[in-house]
Amino acid sequence: MKVCVTEKPSVARDIAAILGANVRRDGYFEGNGYQVTWTFGHLCTLKEPDEYTPLWKRWYMAQLPMIPPRFGIKLIEDDGIKRQFHVIETLIAGADEVINCGDAGQEGELIQRFVYQKAGCRKPVKRLWISSLTDESIREGFQNLLPAGQFDNLYYAGLSRAIGDWLLGMNATRAYSIKYSRPGAVLSIGRVQTPTLALIVARDREIAHFVPEDYWEISTRYRDTTFHSTRGKFKTQGEASTLVEQIKSHPLVIGDIVKKKGREAPPRLFDLTSLQVECNKKFSFSADLTLRLIQSLYEKKVTTYPRVDTTYLSDDIYPKIGDIMRAMEPYATLTAPVLAAKIPKSKKVFDNSKVTDHHAIIPTNVDPRRTGLTLEEKRVYDLVARRFIAAFYPDCEFATTTVTATAGDHPFKATGKVILKEGWRVVLARDKGTDEKRDSEENDVMPDFTAGESGPHEPKLIKKTTQPPKRYTEGTLLRAMETAGRTVDDDELRDAMKENGIGRPSTRAAIIETLFKRHYIRKERKSIVATETGCQLIDTIKDDLVKSAKLTGLWEKKLRMIERGEYTAGQFLEELKAMVKEIVLNVMRDNGPTTIAVPQDAPKSPKKPAARKQAKDEPEKQ
Repeated sequence: MKVCVTEKPSVARDIAAILGANVRRDGYFEGNGYQVTWTFGHLCTLKEPDEYTPLWKRWYMAQLPMIPPRFGIKLIEDDGIKRQFHVIETLIAGADEVINCGDAGQEGELIQRFVYQKAGCRKPVKRLWISSLTDESIREGFQNLLPAGQFDNLYYAGLSRAIGDWLLGMNATRAYSIKYSRPGAVLSIGRVQTPTLALIVARDREIAHFVPEDYWEISTRYRDTTFHSTRGKFKTQGEASTLVEQIKSHPLVIGDIVKKKGREAPPRLFDLTSLQVECNKKFSFSADLTLRLIQSLYEKKVTTYPRVDTTYLSDDIYPKIGDIMRAMEPYATLTAPVLAAKIPKSKKVFDNSKVTDHHAIIPTNVDPRRTGLTLEEKRVYDLVARRFIAAFYPDCEFATTTVTATAGDHPFKATGKVILKEGWRVVLARDKGTDEKRDSEENDVMPDFTAGESGPHEPKLIKKTTQPPKRYTEGTLLRAMETAGRTVDDDELRDAMKENGIGRPSTRAAIIETLFKRHYIRKERKSIVATETGCQLIDTIKDDLVKSAKLTGLWEKKLRMIERGEYTAGQFLEELKAMVKEIVLNVMRDNGPTTIAVPQDAPKSPKKPAARKQAKDEPEKQ
């Protein structure tokens, strides 16, 4: 008997139907030589501190750092989970072979491996690795099952992440709570959440300390075209006004006229982060809501696996593009031009070197009209579908004209841009005021100028004020997490920096939600701002190891290296243990009187009051 273990009942039902396991049992499906069962996401988790030793039950500084000699796992305390685990354990005991059908990613691998360990599995295990849940994809996956050992490094990376988060979260949270909060209150510290909070606090401080400065610019109007001074900003109005008066007495003389044609490639396909950013910008969806919606679309078989960090497709997807587009009947008028000729295969879309576990998020060959999508799901699907179709459209072609001129000896320049062929813009129908990155100094259609022509013009002085950086929205915060706080607009450069980003695409939404729940951040319309508690916490943390986005990004890079077999889990955990010891020691050495005001409805520790008294004496014992 072959036992298949999926991550949730709905996936088990789909796989069972394909395999012919049509008899419903208590907690599994059976038939045709298969038994198909499921988890409910995580059934197992790492043990709590007091499950290693009773000494770690109470919050005493003297017991820190808590570093178990060997980490253990346990079943989550829930009657339903215990019942389902017993079903899985019984089926595995009687199996000839186990097939891991968990989500094809780091977290999915960890969920399954924990269950097999807890169930004492000694049976051969194979891996189903698919990027969509369509019938075709499931059949193809079962025809090409992979050895479970091929994914050991993926598991080691997931385990290292879980243990690393336990080590830092448990120890730093206890240390900072004992030292800096009132009795009973918890100050939550995390490997990803704390550097993310630090980014928000830093941006808020930058805005608060920003001192606006007035400046002046000069422009002039000639033949219904705006020319801008190339001398840039003037710091004083007097200097700029004097120059305007001088310019008025001279005609504007046209100099060089340069015309160039250019092309703009379609925007890249979506990875999870770019989809969350786009949904936040267009619909004000939170990162967490977008993740739930695209996960639902995946489970309804209309889009591919969502928790990805690449915007490329692998070469083996190319032969399937036509079938996918033909299935997208609501978009038939847009897909028709692509299907009418040979589908282009661009390196900007297909690149095996940029794809690891999964490719970019795209539609499947399942018609979305047959799956009962909600309004919000339809909006997300429409973004994915249009971005996918646009990727196979021609470049947008445009012409730019740059005209230089002088008034007296003062130089001016005018630029204009005209779309010659819309190309992919027909599909995305971007709003000029929001989505296009247009230069505010560009003219639209410019008249034909002749070098040497001259005439009267209308110069004017424009007063402007320097602006502070904008507050983070969920969309811009996700980008900041992706690039470890550095502002990057270029897609190629952003790709290169993803290795050092904070967190993973699949976890960033949850991190932001955690900061809201802890009352470290709050929303002001679409903007995110740090609360007083959040600011105090970051001010109290003197150790860059805890709050540095750059350092956290380097840890993320090492986790990815573990996935690729370029770094070992042992090395990573030894570094983390040393770091945790240093963090605890630094908190013990701090004799400052800081007490952070934790909101009354924030999470509490019932065991901390008794620990508070001892904590005051502990620095003297060191």
